Amino acid sequence: MIKILFVCHGNICRSTMAQSVFQHIVNKNGAACRFEIDSAATSTEEIGNPPHHGTVNELKRHNIPLVPHRARQLTKADGDYYDYIIGMDTANIRNMQRILGGSDKIYKLMTFADLSKDVADPWYTGNFAETYADISLGCEKLFEKLDRE
Repeated sequence: MIKILFVCHGNICRSTMAQSVFQHIVNKNGAACRFEIDSAATSTEEIGNPPHHGTVNELKRHNIPLVPHRARQLTKADGDYYDYIIGMDTANIRNMQRILGGSDKIYKLMTFADLSKDVADPWYTGNFAETYADISLGCEKLFEKLDRE
């Protein structure tokens, strides 16, 4: 089983969207039994909160089921447990390295699409469609990579 953890700052927008999008991709490809997927935050600001309404609405627009989730913080134990720990932006990656004490399991989502850009942060832009486009592309490419292995 391949264990994947998506990470963003608060775990209510981007990482929860990525968790739901990737779960949808593996489900539609009949590969759900091969993956364990979760998400977490680098901060404590939203701990216990549900996904942001903008994330929920954007997933609905694309007929993607929301994975039930409450925000939680990334832990050192996650570094041992997960095979891929995928951050949404450069600041997340720095914080993930700090929390985990460094790890070769950390990746930035858009690198799977051969892009160096960060996933657009809708917390600041309000543009959940742009965030969805980034996440959808990154998750599709991640699945393609893992499905080949």
